[in-house]
Amino acid sequence: MKDLCLNSFHDFGLAEPILRALAQENYITPTPIQAQAIPPALAGRDIVGIAQTGTGKTAAFALPILHRLAAAPRHAENAEPKRDRKSCRVLVLSPTRELSGQILDSFKAYGRHLGVSATLAIGGVPMGRQVRALMNGVDVLVATPGRLIDLVRGNALRLAQVEVLVLDEADRMLDMGFIHDIRKIVGMLPRERQTLFFSATMPQQIAELARDMLRDPVKVAVTPPATTAERVDQRVIHVDRTGKAATLAGLLRSEPIDRALVFTRTKHGADKVVRGLAKAGIAAHAIHGNKSQNQRERVLGAFRGGAIRTLVATDIAARGIDVDGVSHVVNYDLPNEPETYVHRIGRTARAGAAGIAISLVGADEAPYLRAIEKLIRLSIPAQNAPAHRAHPAPAGAKNGSRRHRGQPGGQARGDRPQPGRSAEPARAHHRPHHRTGGTPAVPTYGERPRDGRPQSAGRQARPAAADPSGIAGVGFMRRPVPARRDDAGRPPR
Repeated sequence: MKDLCLNSFHDFGLAEPILRALAQENYITPTPIQAQAIPPALAGRDIVGIAQTGTGKTAAFALPILHRLAAAPRHAENAEPKRDRKSCRVLVLSPTRELSGQILDSFKAYGRHLGVSATLAIGGVPMGRQVRALMNGVDVLVATPGRLIDLVRGNALRLAQVEVLVLDEADRMLDMGFIHDIRKIVGMLPRERQTLFFSATMPQQIAELARDMLRDPVKVAVTPPATTAERVDQRVIHVDRTGKAATLAGLLRSEPIDRALVFTRTKHGADKVVRGLAKAGIAAHAIHGNKSQNQRERVLGAFRGGAIRTLVATDIAARGIDVDGVSHVVNYDLPNEPETYVHRIGRTARAGAAGIAISLVGADEAPYLRAIEKLIRLSIPAQNAPAHRAHPAPAGAKNGSRRHRGQPGGQARGDRPQPGRSAEPARAHHRPHHRTGGTPAVPTYGERPRDGRPQSAGRQARPAAADPSGIAGVGFMRRPVPARRDDAGRPPR
């Protein structure tokens, strides 16, 4: 059966409207995860699927679900049981807004000839439209956990009629702190249901969650849990934390880059990297949980279309980035969970293309590198940092020597240049760079939004004990340092 499934989608016995839609998408031969997962899913079995993003796992669960919906359409006059308003038959949970949108697009594409109703419930956008979409019930609801719980609490959604639950990117759910929300949602669902559970890796907590959720599941795996893409050329550059900014700029100038995805550990760090690159004359944009949904979609669309070559992202925001043509992944900060490294570098070398993954490793990150190499069973070769080239001085700087303080125009608030005097406060020349000493940075993801929404004041993540972005060496500080004045109130010369 397995060999037969690899030949054509027709061998699965899918409904004719689904096969017609697949033909229109030019999908003929199933991927390995589809060949293994679709037959037991069509038979109603629970599934545990181990597969990375980009292996075709969305179709592996979407196609059997659509076949089930086609066999018992909700709008049929004799359909039993009658569906309640504010309900859904299929619930798909995913960790990020972007990934949720891509899953919904797949359901709509594969089910375009079925008349299946599907909608999205994600954070970062007004809830009113989602409430109205659920008013008469839907066949498929794709949701992020936080917004789903909000809808249930607001009596806009009932989960008693769910027939199929899909949990996608389960390990990323764990990383983002959604594990308790997932257990709460599962407790609201009917016990008699089909559950399709997908994860790229299987840490202990995820394995325990799968045991609690599934009944006699079929396990399908197309890749060992910790392997990395075979076509990714992996490298590390050992660099002092204060030199990471210049090293990144040198890489972006010297490497043959089509599109580069740069990972930082925190939202604050992503913004600082973008400002540092701008200072070096390199255009980049950031995407993270503090950006509005419209901003994220606009930047991601420009990156996908090639208008933006360098995108700086946190792990949470980048989880849903499914973009062909990413030639380079740069780990500006190494993740403190080795499985996250596997997810990150999986953003490149997609659709049969080659890719390059370069990690900038500070001395304090050496334990993380050892953990990654142990997980992937590979010693990652080191390369030399690119030679630093001088870049144009920012407009208005004298001989390119003035440091910026992070304010627009390069001036700190209250530090206005005076005729005949330098724009840089004298005190800054004797002040050590902010947090560049020997104290290792304390790793933290720095963001645990629900659905990627900006955190409220009462849920702010604990700030890192040291600057995890490592950009402080280029002159950025958290707060501008006011100029020292003499007894007469005049700035020193």
